[in-house]
Amino acid sequence: MKRAAPGWSRLTIRARLTLVYGGLFLVAGVLLLGVTYALIAQRMPDPDQRIVTRQGTSQLPPGQEMPQGTGGTFESKVVQNTWDDALDALLTQGGIALVLAGAAATAFGWIIAGRLLQPLQRMTETAARIADAPAADRGLHERIALDGPHDEVKKLADTFDVMLERLDRSFDGQRRFVANASHELRTPLTINRALLEVAVHRRTASLEVRQLGETLLEINGRHERLLDGLLVLARSEREVTERSYVDLADIVEHVAEQAKQGAASILTEAGTAPTTGNPVLLERLVQNLVENGVRYNVPADGWVGVTSDTQPDGSVVLVVTNTGPVVPPYEVPRLFEPFHRLEGDRIGAAAPGAGLGLSIVRAVARAHGGEATARPRDGGGLVVTVTLPGTSAIALE
Repeated sequence: MKRAAPGWSRLTIRARLTLVYGGLFLVAGVLLLGVTYALIAQRMPDPDQRIVTRQGTSQLPPGQEMPQGTGGTFESKVVQNTWDDALDALLTQGGIALVLAGAAATAFGWIIAGRLLQPLQRMTETAARIADAPAADRGLHERIALDGPHDEVKKLADTFDVMLERLDRSFDGQRRFVANASHELRTPLTINRALLEVAVHRRTASLEVRQLGETLLEINGRHERLLDGLLVLARSEREVTERSYVDLADIVEHVAEQAKQGAASILTEAGTAPTTGNPVLLERLVQNLVENGVRYNVPADGWVGVTSDTQPDGSVVLVVTNTGPVVPPYEVPRLFEPFHRLEGDRIGAAAPGAGLGLSIVRAVARAHGGEATARPRDGGGLVVTVTLPGTSAIALE
């Protein structure tokens, strides 16, 4: 199978169509000019044929006299030269006209190709807006809604709209299912926790019953945290429409003060970082990062660094760094996936988390028009960076 030339493959469809139009016109013009030349050349008289007028002499061009002693030979040469000049004029003048007409045809081909490809350009712009959305399921409400004749392009646009509608319903149904299931499961878990607490704190409860009750309470608490995380994740995956002024520095100081009760030391450098968004979700973002930094840390002399600042372009940045085990670079992208942790076992791992911490962080960041990234820290641990639009950038939108 032959591959297209590198230069041709880099051209746009509009440029290719224009070159095809212009090339076909030039080929057709050259063929027409060649056929015309051949037909006229066939009508040229025989050079040896004597041309005689009614007066007995040939007619010469104006201002030219017949030399003496030439007779019919000179007459044939004059006719031959006249035909040669006519054929040369046909080639030169026809070639110039063909080049000019080819240039005009190429220009018209560029315009016509642009008009024909305009619906495809509209489809491309819609697909690009959907692809540039903060999350995969955002922007699916857009439709191409192409008007015009029911040709192949219109059918393609309508098929694309149907696909977007089905994807939108699918993602929305998935979010509703997670939210509804989490709400329904919270009630029995709350009842279980109340019954276990009553059984554990009875005076007549034996040691074995208390140990079993504490174990069940720990498992029940983990399930409650999992459901809470699912609810927050389902909520944060939707774009934040109602925004209020929030300074990440205040949230950093508040969360760090609560987390200082843990084993790892919290080092804060809370610079002013004004943004707009949902304060509850942004607090959950910072809290998840700090809790992950404390949870996945070294047993002794561990620390968690939390900084917030405003960038020169107006965006705000939150950076959380912690000491801990060495994280392979290829594992970092998977840490943002739900239920994935570095240990690889979400059930038997010693850490009490549910594996939704960084997933919620990225979902909240994208819901606010930002992004969350991570990289391994030299010597062990992780550096998580959250970038959010500042108040000035949001005011310009």
